[in-house]
Amino acid sequence: MGTLNGKTLFISGASRGIGLAIALRAAADGANVVVAAKTAEANPKLPGTIFTAAREIEQAGGKALPLQVDIRFEEQIAAAAAKAAETFGGIDILVNNASAISLTGTLQTPMKRFDLMFGVNVRGTFAASQALLPYLLKAKNPHILTLSPPLSLDPKWFGNHCAYTMAKYGMSMCVLGMAEEFRDEGVAVNALWPRTVIATAAIAMLPGVEMKNCRKPSVVADAAHAILTRDSRACTGNFFLDDEVLAAEGVTDLSRYAVAPGAPLLPDLFLD
Repeated sequence: MGTLNGKTLFISGASRGIGLAIALRAAADGANVVVAAKTAEANPKLPGTIFTAAREIEQAGGKALPLQVDIRFEEQIAAAAAKAAETFGGIDILVNNASAISLTGTLQTPMKRFDLMFGVNVRGTFAASQALLPYLLKAKNPHILTLSPPLSLDPKWFGNHCAYTMAKYGMSMCVLGMAEEFRDEGVAVNALWPRTVIATAAIAMLPGVEMKNCRKPSVVADAAHAILTRDSRACTGNFFLDDEVLAAEGVTDLSRYAVAPGAPLLPDLFLD
Protein backbone atom coordinates (compact mmCIF):
# COMPACT_ATOMS: atom_id res chain seq x y z
CA MET A 1 0.00 0.00 0.00
CA GLY A 2 1.25 3.46 -0.84
CA THR A 3 1.25 6.37 1.55
CA LEU A 4 -0.15 9.89 1.62
CA ASN A 5 2.51 11.07 4.05
CA GLY A 6 3.33 14.71 3.38
CA LYS A 7 0.60 15.05 0.74
CA THR A 8 -1.92 17.89 0.96
CA LEU A 9 -5.58 17.05 0.40
CA PHE A 10 -8.32 19.63 -0.17
CA ILE A 11 -11.59 17.92 0.76
CA SER A 12 -14.97 19.58 0.30
CA GLY A 13 -17.57 18.67 2.91
CA ALA A 14 -14.94 17.19 5.21
CA SER A 15 -16.59 18.18 8.48
CA ARG A 16 -18.47 14.88 8.74
CA GLY A 17 -19.41 11.63 7.04
CA ILE A 18 -17.46 10.24 4.11
CA GLY A 19 -15.40 13.40 3.67
CA LEU A 20 -14.19 13.23 7.26
CA ALA A 21 -13.50 9.50 6.97
CA ILE A 22 -11.29 10.10 3.92
CA ALA A 23 -9.53 12.88 5.82
CA LEU A 24 -8.87 10.66 8.85
CA ARG A 25 -7.47 7.84 6.68
CA ALA A 26 -5.09 10.30 5.03
CA ALA A 27 -4.19 11.77 8.42
CA ALA A 28 -3.15 8.32 9.64
CA ASP A 29 -0.40 8.49 7.00
CA GLY A 30 0.67 11.94 8.14
CA ALA A 31 -1.07 13.95 5.43
CA ASN A 32 -2.10 17.59 5.49
CA VAL A 33 -5.87 18.05 5.14
CA VAL A 34 -7.77 21.17 4.20
CA VAL A 35 -11.23 20.87 5.76
CA ALA A 36 -13.29 22.92 3.31
CA ALA A 37 -16.88 22.89 4.52
CA LYS A 38 -19.73 25.21 5.46
CA THR A 39 -20.31 24.22 9.07
CA ALA A 40 -18.39 26.38 11.53
CA GLU A 41 -20.96 26.23 14.35
CA ALA A 42 -22.45 23.07 15.84
CA ASN A 43 -25.81 21.94 14.49
CA PRO A 44 -27.85 19.49 16.62
CA LYS A 45 -29.22 17.77 13.50
CA LEU A 46 -25.84 17.37 11.78
CA PRO A 47 -22.92 16.79 14.17
CA GLY A 48 -19.46 18.00 13.22
CA THR A 49 -17.86 21.31 12.27
CA ILE A 50 -14.67 22.25 10.43
CA PHE A 51 -13.03 22.72 13.85
CA THR A 52 -14.10 19.39 15.37
CA ALA A 53 -12.95 17.68 12.15
CA ALA A 54 -9.59 19.47 12.33
CA ARG A 55 -9.07 18.24 15.89
CA GLU A 56 -9.84 14.66 14.88
CA ILE A 57 -7.45 14.89 11.92
CA GLU A 58 -4.62 16.12 14.12
CA GLN A 59 -5.34 13.46 16.74
CA ALA A 60 -5.12 10.86 13.93
CA GLY A 61 -1.62 12.03 13.02
CA GLY A 62 -2.18 14.62 10.30
CA LYS A 63 -2.10 18.38 10.01
CA ALA A 64 -5.37 20.23 9.48
CA LEU A 65 -6.44 23.57 8.09
CA PRO A 66 -10.12 24.26 8.81
CA LEU A 67 -11.61 26.72 6.31
CA GLN A 68 -15.25 27.73 6.07
CA VAL A 69 -16.11 27.35 2.39
CA ASP A 70 -19.40 27.28 0.50
CA ILE A 71 -18.38 25.73 -2.82
CA ARG A 72 -21.27 27.46 -4.61
CA PHE A 73 -19.12 30.61 -4.48
CA GLU A 74 -15.95 30.45 -6.53
CA GLU A 75 -14.29 33.33 -4.70
CA GLN A 76 -14.49 31.35 -1.46
CA ILE A 77 -12.86 28.34 -3.11
CA ALA A 78 -10.12 30.48 -4.64
CA ALA A 79 -9.32 32.09 -1.30
CA ALA A 80 -9.25 28.72 0.45
CA ALA A 81 -7.01 27.19 -2.23
CA ALA A 82 -4.56 30.08 -1.95
CA LYS A 83 -4.50 29.80 1.85
CA ALA A 84 -3.98 26.03 1.64
CA ALA A 85 -1.08 26.36 -0.82
CA GLU A 86 0.48 29.08 1.31
CA THR A 87 0.15 26.97 4.47
CA PHE A 88 1.35 23.63 3.13
CA GLY A 89 3.47 24.63 0.12
CA GLY A 90 1.14 23.23 -2.52
CA ILE A 91 -1.88 20.99 -3.07
CA ASP A 92 -1.67 17.40 -4.30
CA ILE A 93 -5.23 16.09 -4.14
CA LEU A 94 -8.77 17.40 -4.47
CA VAL A 95 -11.65 15.32 -3.14
CA ASN A 96 -15.03 16.54 -4.40
CA ASN A 97 -17.16 15.11 -1.62
CA ALA A 98 -19.68 17.86 -0.80
CA SER A 99 -23.14 17.02 -2.09
CA ALA A 100 -26.80 17.88 -1.56
CA ILE A 101 -29.58 15.31 -1.81
CA SER A 102 -33.35 15.29 -2.26
CA LEU A 103 -34.93 12.03 -3.40
CA THR A 104 -38.09 13.75 -4.62
CA GLY A 105 -40.16 13.64 -7.77
CA THR A 106 -40.50 16.53 -10.17
CA LEU A 107 -43.65 17.96 -8.58
CA GLN A 108 -42.24 17.54 -5.08
CA THR A 109 -38.89 19.27 -5.70
CA PRO A 110 -38.99 23.01 -4.92
CA MET A 111 -36.78 25.03 -7.24
CA LYS A 112 -34.84 26.22 -4.21
CA ARG A 113 -33.86 22.61 -3.54
CA PHE A 114 -33.15 22.03 -7.25
CA ASP A 115 -30.82 25.05 -7.22
CA LEU A 116 -29.08 23.80 -4.07
CA MET A 117 -28.36 20.39 -5.62
CA PHE A 118 -27.08 21.88 -8.86
CA GLY A 119 -25.18 24.61 -7.04
CA VAL A 120 -23.36 22.22 -4.72
CA ASN A 121 -23.12 19.03 -6.78
CA VAL A 122 -22.52 20.25 -10.32
CA ARG A 123 -21.36 23.85 -10.04
CA GLY A 124 -19.42 23.17 -6.85
CA THR A 125 -17.57 20.20 -8.33
CA PHE A 126 -16.72 22.12 -11.49
CA ALA A 127 -15.71 25.26 -9.61
CA ALA A 128 -13.55 23.43 -7.08
CA SER A 129 -11.82 21.45 -9.83
CA GLN A 130 -11.23 24.63 -11.85
CA ALA A 131 -9.80 26.48 -8.84
CA LEU A 132 -7.54 23.65 -7.67
CA LEU A 133 -6.19 22.51 -11.04
CA PRO A 134 -3.50 25.23 -11.27
CA TYR A 135 -2.06 23.86 -8.02
CA LEU A 136 -2.54 20.20 -8.97
CA LEU A 137 -0.73 20.72 -12.27
CA LYS A 138 2.40 21.55 -10.23
CA ALA A 139 2.09 18.47 -7.99
CA LYS A 140 4.08 15.26 -8.33
CA ASN A 141 1.19 12.77 -8.39
CA PRO A 142 -2.00 14.86 -8.65
CA HIS A 143 -5.46 13.41 -8.19
CA ILE A 144 -9.04 14.62 -8.32
CA LEU A 145 -11.47 12.15 -6.75
CA THR A 146 -15.19 12.84 -6.99
CA LEU A 147 -17.84 11.00 -4.98
CA SER A 148 -20.29 10.31 -7.79
CA PRO A 149 -21.83 7.28 -9.52
CA PRO A 150 -21.16 5.49 -12.80
CA LEU A 151 -23.13 7.07 -15.63
CA SER A 152 -26.21 5.24 -16.86
CA LEU A 153 -29.13 6.30 -19.03
CA ASP A 154 -31.44 3.62 -17.63
CA PRO A 155 -34.74 5.49 -17.04
CA LYS A 156 -35.23 3.75 -13.69
CA TRP A 157 -32.58 6.01 -12.14
CA PHE A 158 -34.42 9.12 -13.31
CA GLY A 159 -38.06 8.27 -12.76
CA ASN A 160 -38.26 8.70 -8.99
CA HIS A 161 -35.83 11.59 -8.41
CA CYS A 162 -34.99 13.24 -11.71
CA ALA A 163 -33.38 16.36 -10.24
CA TYR A 164 -31.06 14.49 -7.86
CA THR A 165 -29.99 12.05 -10.56
CA MET A 166 -29.16 14.89 -12.95
CA ALA A 167 -27.17 16.63 -10.22
CA LYS A 168 -25.12 13.54 -9.32
CA TYR A 169 -24.59 12.64 -12.97
CA GLY A 170 -23.39 16.22 -13.51
CA MET A 171 -20.58 15.45 -11.07
CA SER A 172 -19.80 12.26 -12.99
CA MET A 173 -19.73 14.15 -16.28
CA CYS A 174 -17.08 16.46 -14.78
CA VAL A 175 -15.02 13.31 -14.15
CA LEU A 176 -15.55 12.03 -17.67
CA GLY A 177 -14.61 15.33 -19.31
CA MET A 178 -11.74 16.44 -17.07
CA ALA A 179 -10.08 13.01 -17.10
CA GLU A 180 -9.79 13.29 -20.86
CA GLU A 181 -8.89 16.99 -20.82
CA PHE A 182 -6.00 16.61 -18.36
CA ARG A 183 -4.84 13.11 -19.28
CA ASP A 184 -1.67 14.31 -21.02
CA GLU A 185 -0.81 16.60 -18.08
CA GLY A 186 -0.88 13.61 -15.74
CA VAL A 187 -3.75 14.72 -13.49
CA ALA A 188 -5.81 11.70 -12.47
CA VAL A 189 -9.55 12.36 -12.39
CA ASN A 190 -11.68 9.52 -11.07
CA ALA A 191 -15.07 8.86 -9.48
CA LEU A 192 -15.77 6.66 -6.47
CA TRP A 193 -19.16 5.32 -5.39
CA PRO A 194 -20.15 2.90 -2.63
CA ARG A 195 -21.75 -0.46 -3.40
CA THR A 196 -24.03 -0.08 -0.38
CA VAL A 197 -25.62 2.85 1.39
CA ILE A 198 -23.16 4.43 3.85
CA ALA A 199 -24.14 5.32 7.41
CA THR A 200 -23.87 9.11 7.60
CA ALA A 201 -25.84 11.81 9.38
CA ALA A 202 -27.30 12.98 6.07
CA ILE A 203 -28.50 9.48 5.15
CA ALA A 204 -30.00 9.05 8.62
CA MET A 205 -32.38 11.90 7.81
CA LEU A 206 -33.84 10.06 4.81
CA PRO A 207 -37.03 8.08 5.42
CA GLY A 208 -36.88 4.32 5.10
CA VAL A 209 -33.13 3.94 5.70
CA GLU A 210 -31.97 2.03 8.77
CA MET A 211 -28.35 2.36 9.83
CA LYS A 212 -28.10 -1.37 10.54
CA ASN A 213 -28.38 -2.00 6.79
CA CYS A 214 -25.45 0.27 5.93
CA ARG A 215 -21.68 0.13 5.88
CA LYS A 216 -19.43 2.55 7.74
CA PRO A 217 -17.81 5.51 5.94
CA SER A 218 -14.40 3.86 6.49
CA VAL A 219 -15.06 1.46 3.59
CA VAL A 220 -15.13 4.41 1.18
CA ALA A 221 -12.16 6.02 2.93
CA ASP A 222 -10.00 2.91 2.50
CA ALA A 223 -10.99 2.66 -1.17
CA ALA A 224 -10.21 6.35 -1.68
CA HIS A 225 -6.80 5.88 -0.07
CA ALA A 226 -6.01 3.04 -2.47
CA ILE A 227 -6.94 5.18 -5.48
CA LEU A 228 -5.12 8.31 -4.31
CA THR A 229 -1.85 6.43 -3.81
CA ARG A 230 -1.84 5.07 -7.38
CA ASP A 231 0.18 6.52 -10.25
CA SER A 232 -1.88 9.43 -11.55
CA ARG A 233 -0.76 8.85 -15.14
CA ALA A 234 -1.87 5.22 -15.07
CA CYS A 235 -5.14 5.67 -13.19
CA THR A 236 -7.61 8.14 -14.63
CA GLY A 237 -11.10 8.25 -16.11
CA ASN A 238 -12.43 5.44 -13.92
CA PHE A 239 -15.78 5.08 -12.20
CA PHE A 240 -14.71 3.01 -9.24
CA LEU A 241 -16.89 1.07 -6.78
CA ASP A 242 -15.51 0.80 -3.26
CA ASP A 243 -15.66 -2.99 -2.95
CA GLU A 244 -13.99 -3.51 -6.33
CA VAL A 245 -11.14 -1.17 -5.39
CA LEU A 246 -10.61 -3.01 -2.12
CA ALA A 247 -10.75 -6.40 -3.85
CA ALA A 248 -7.96 -5.25 -6.17
CA GLU A 249 -5.96 -4.49 -3.02
CA GLY A 250 -6.59 -8.00 -1.70
CA VAL A 251 -9.34 -7.01 0.75
CA THR A 252 -12.37 -9.23 0.15
CA ASP A 253 -13.76 -9.67 3.67
CA LEU A 254 -15.72 -6.45 4.22
CA SER A 255 -17.54 -7.58 7.35
CA ARG A 256 -15.61 -5.12 9.53
CA TYR A 257 -17.20 -2.25 7.63
CA ALA A 258 -20.77 -3.32 8.43
CA VAL A 259 -22.65 -1.24 10.98
CA ALA A 260 -24.42 -4.43 12.09
CA PRO A 261 -22.45 -7.50 10.94
CA GLY A 262 -24.78 -10.09 9.45
CA ALA A 263 -27.61 -7.67 8.71
CA PRO A 264 -28.64 -7.39 5.04
CA LEU A 265 -27.00 -4.47 3.23
CA LEU A 266 -28.95 -1.84 1.35
CA PRO A 267 -27.57 -1.36 -2.19
CA ASP A 268 -26.81 2.21 -3.12
CA LEU A 269 -28.55 4.13 -5.89
CA PHE A 270 -27.43 3.97 -9.52
CA LEU A 271 -26.08 0.42 -9.31
CA ASP A 272 -27.67 -2.62 -10.96
